[in-house]
Amino acid sequence: MSNTHDLPAQRPAAHTDPAAGFLRTPPQSLEAEQATLGTLMSSMGAAQRYFAETLETGILAEEYYKPAHAMIHRAICDLHQAGEAVDVVTVAAELVQRGELSKAGGAPYLHSCIQAVPTTAHGPRYAEIVRAKAYRRAAIDSAQKILQYAYSEEGDEGDVRGLVEQELTAIVAGTPGLSEAPPVVNDIYLDYVADLEEIQNGRQLGLSYGLADLDTVTSGMRPGNVTVIAAQSGVGKSTLALNAAVTAAKTGATVMFSSLEMSGTELMHKIVAAEGSLPLHHLTRQGGLTPEGWKEVERLGRELFRTLPLRVHRPDHAALRDIESAARACVRKDGLNVLVVDYLQLVEVEQTRNSTREQAVAAVSRGLKNLSVDLDCHVIALSQLNDDGMVRESRAIKNDASVVIKVERPDMDEPESPRAGEVDLVVEKNRFGPRATITAAAQLHYSRFVDMNQT
Repeated sequence: MSNTHDLPAQRPAAHTDPAAGFLRTPPQSLEAEQATLGTLMSSMGAAQRYFAETLETGILAEEYYKPAHAMIHRAICDLHQAGEAVDVVTVAAELVQRGELSKAGGAPYLHSCIQAVPTTAHGPRYAEIVRAKAYRRAAIDSAQKILQYAYSEEGDEGDVRGLVEQELTAIVAGTPGLSEAPPVVNDIYLDYVADLEEIQNGRQLGLSYGLADLDTVTSGMRPGNVTVIAAQSGVGKSTLALNAAVTAAKTGATVMFSSLEMSGTELMHKIVAAEGSLPLHHLTRQGGLTPEGWKEVERLGRELFRTLPLRVHRPDHAALRDIESAARACVRKDGLNVLVVDYLQLVEVEQTRNSTREQAVAAVSRGLKNLSVDLDCHVIALSQLNDDGMVRESRAIKNDASVVIKVERPDMDEPESPRAGEVDLVVEKNRFGPRATITAAAQLHYSRFVDMNQT
């Protein structure tokens, strides 16, 4: 299913209603647009405060209905960013230099914008009106696009649903289709220095995996990236992923755990065991819980689960489109910071007649990577290893990931191993630091991995 549907133009002369079959004038307020620009060009003296407050609304040139107003707004913003004075004269001179003054209506029109301002103190309100109209136009365009695609009978039900979800997510997140030119390196540098200073002062870039040494090596879970946790069956990859999910959620991050293997009850058993230090096998057998154990379960309900922003997704089908749908629903509801998929080889995608299993898994891997960027969240994708210790069925999984962690337990084949109770987290790929092997304590009776210094 494609996620690259082109968004419609933002300022059509009129909108066709496919359902009603007539034209309607798009929402607009030229008076508010003129008043906004007039406020921004009255930035001297006492009005300077309202200039700043108007820009702080986040209004963009693309949100104006009239193209001439967008030209004037860009000129104002460029003068401001250059540290130049902003008034009718300087804006006119800037538009002359760009060859746009006549297109913008000429110098007399700039003066008419000033005259259209009842009071500069209401500048932020004028800008909010402009933004609200732009949002309505974008919502109408998205609805038109959905209607036109549905009427065309192109694609299948999954394609239609994908387009609907993409458009709805964009509408909820903000005005779709409004974009600025990519930032210049100087803007990136200034943000970079600010981030660098915080990092050097001890702030971690991403959300914690729950293990200090792993966080140090990888800088944590960053939005727009994928971590692959790979292991053979029974080693503990689901445990590591669930520990990371709960750790992130405890900081207030919104998390969705999409499980294709375990039920919600099985996942809750693991979380309760890990957070309450209750042996997992006591929770899963009759009469295993003591009165003290029941008190701990009740405490977790009051103090943890009542407010924990962790959603458990148990899809009816194992299709990638179902996981995408649930993730986008989370974004619309509360946002989404971390998505866990357990596990990758169980996820299904539509296959053509001649496609291979490796190509299908590669499509899932690429789909999850695209989803992490599209939703600006971190994805943890679990993967099986084959008997040779390689990621099963597709090299694309490793290529798409920013971090690849192989989970190995020395005591799996040697119960009497001197390293019994330890787990090695082999960071095979790391875009944010060195490759490394991190040893942690495997407290699997509590369904958790912890740092060695906590044992």
